[in-house]
Amino acid sequence: MIAGRSVFLLGLSLLVSWGTTYYLAGLFGERMAHDLGWSLSTVHGGFTLALLVTAAISASTGQLIDRHGGRWVMTAGAVIGAGGCAGLALATTIPVHYAAWVLIGISMRLTLYDAAFAALARIGGPDAGLAMSKVTLLGGLASTVFWPFGHLLAEHFGWRGALIGYALCLLATIPLHLALPAQRWEAPEHRDGGPALPAPAGAIAAGRLYALIFALAHFLSAAMAAHLVTLLTGLGIALAAAVSIGGLRGLGQVAGRLWQVVAGARVHPASLTIGAMAVAAAALTLGLLGGASIPLAALFVALYGAGHGIVTITQGTLPLLIFDHRIYGARTGALLVPGFVASALAPLVFALVIEKFGVRTAIVICIMLALTAILAALRLRRMLG
Repeated sequence: MIAGRSVFLLGLSLLVSWGTTYYLAGLFGERMAHDLGWSLSTVHGGFTLALLVTAAISASTGQLIDRHGGRWVMTAGAVIGAGGCAGLALATTIPVHYAAWVLIGISMRLTLYDAAFAALARIGGPDAGLAMSKVTLLGGLASTVFWPFGHLLAEHFGWRGALIGYALCLLATIPLHLALPAQRWEAPEHRDGGPALPAPAGAIAAGRLYALIFALAHFLSAAMAAHLVTLLTGLGIALAAAVSIGGLRGLGQVAGRLWQVVAGARVHPASLTIGAMAVAAAALTLGLLGGASIPLAALFVALYGAGHGIVTITQGTLPLLIFDHRIYGARTGALLVPGFVASALAPLVFALVIEKFGVRTAIVICIMLALTAILAALRLRRMLG
């Protein structure tokens, strides 16, 4: 059993880490482009680069956590992320700007959910699932907390000053990471020699399905995060209403995770994945059919957020049923590479689809991707028994 204090402190560090890295470009991108005289695509290209760096170091990061635990790896990530934020604050040229984003990309892989899940798997072994669910509750509030906080900092100190503030926030998470237990979970003695694991061939096949499911989920998540307001306005919702409705995504996400903590822990993670992707597909269909209806649009966004919130958790808990917890970080790190690449490419690909074919076609494609993920998850559920 992982101590509640450790779970809370890790959740708090995730809230700060997500808010100061992943959501940075969405809040400060336009201010940076305006002040620096660069195009918005140039500024956001740095975020895409960061996501590709995250993919490039994913497997090696998982191996590091397997060997050394999360406390030192995540601490290093906080320091590197602080350097990246400070670098962005000081950058006046594109090469320096992109170099700072490389540091932020490294930090994201070392401090966000996938690193935290690997750290918890090392500490709690196959029983780490509930702790994984709990730490996402605070992490899910990152944009809710840091968008207004960052906006306030930028209003008083400018975006450069705000980024220095973000760097200090990341450094403040160091004690939270160092509070993680250093020990590794050891299995109790069993007369049959220990808990059974899937046969190697079965684990490989299950891993491939896992990689497919979460590559699709990552693509959908990144596309929706970047273009949700555009989708809503394209359906006929006024811009001001679309922005307000878009905020329901985070609330739905937290609500879905809270339900998972309270009731979903008794449900097989593969079944949860099927249900969550089905909710996402239903929400997208509702949005498509609802058109300019504000109540239906709000329900669409909230339901989609709930489905995505649960999928974030099963991304961490499913590997506990596929792989030995001692190699959790390495295996998930390798299998999530396609997902990180999908996240990096999704905003651009989705923008091209919207521009060429319209928002309704884009939503239909999202529904098809969600249905494909459901089929893969059904196959995985049968394999895991």
